[in-house]
This record gives sequence, C-alpha cells and structure tokens, in this order.
Amino acid sequence: MDNFEVRFSGSGGQGLILSAKFLSAALMAEGYNVAQSQSYEPVSRGGLSRSDLVVSKGQAAFPLSRGLDYLLILHGAAAHASDGLLSKNSLVLVDSELVPEPPKGDFTLISLPFTDTARKLGNKRVANIVALSALVARAGLCPMAVLENVVRTKTPPKFANLNMEAFEAGQALALQDA
Repeated sequence: MDNFEVRFSGSGGQGLILSAKFLSAALMAEGYNVAQSQSYEPVSRGGLSRSDLVVSKGQAAFPLSRGLDYLLILHGAAAHASDGLLSKNSLVLVDSELVPEPPKGDFTLISLPFTDTARKLGNKRVANIVALSALVARAGLCPMAVLENVVRTKTPPKFANLNMEAFEAGQALALQDA
C-alpha cells in the first residue's frame, strides 16, 4: 500500500489520539510519510473524539482524510460520524460492547470485544491498545514487531506489562476472527 487513510474514533478519554500516535510512529519507522490530525469536543471525557492518519510512501497531497480505508470505532457516539468517508474497500472495526449500532454499508465490518478483552486483562482503559493491535494485525498496515516496539518504548514503565498483554490480546482477537 502506497497511500491509505486511517481514522480512530470514539469518545474522549479512550486513548484514540495515543493509538494514532503509536501507529504513526510505526509507519514512519517503515518509511511512510504520515500527516496526523485530531478533533475532539471540549470536554475531558465523553465527547466525540477522533484522530486521522493520512499515510503515503510519497508526499501526502492533502493532510486531512477524504476517504477512509480503515476505521476503528470504540464508542457508539462515533458510530455514524464517518459514514460519508467509507467505500466498498473500507475496513471498519468496532467495539462489540460500546458500538451496538455500527455503521451499515457496502464495506467490511468486524465487531470485536475490545473493551471486554481489556476488562478481562484488569483495566478497560487499555481497550485502545487491544483495538490498535487488532486493526494492524487484521489490515497488515505494518509489521507487528515494529508496532510492538513502538508501544513498548513509548509506554510509561508502570503500564508496560499491561499494554503488552493488551497488544497480544488484540492480535489474537484479529487472528481468531479471520
């Protein structure tokens, strides 16, 4: 893939912007140019939040998303916020617990238990890492080892083990559903 667009969407406080930064760093390590933008409502938690990556092996012609190849939705508040940017080639992953009414259309939709998996690991706040890992494993956006290294090196030491467990759990979710 020489050019593609990714959106992480959900609710404020879910770690979407952090996930986008992790993926951006992994993609840049693989030689891609990445433009990242983000948008969130002016509340610390609970408002609509998203982070977009426009990725290119060359120069990105426009730094904002115009058509999503990959969409990750972690909260029902964001379920339909990206409908106009999806196509038949889009891959959409949603949290099966927090997105009870996912978008409908002619695209690939996969519903996985990101929050439930994170809760079983002991902290539902790592649902973003579970989902990030599942997205990359399913879509093949970059080598998993590269993303794992980014998550490992950019995570504060006290959360490193939990984030690595979440990373492995997300990868396993993506592979069991394939």
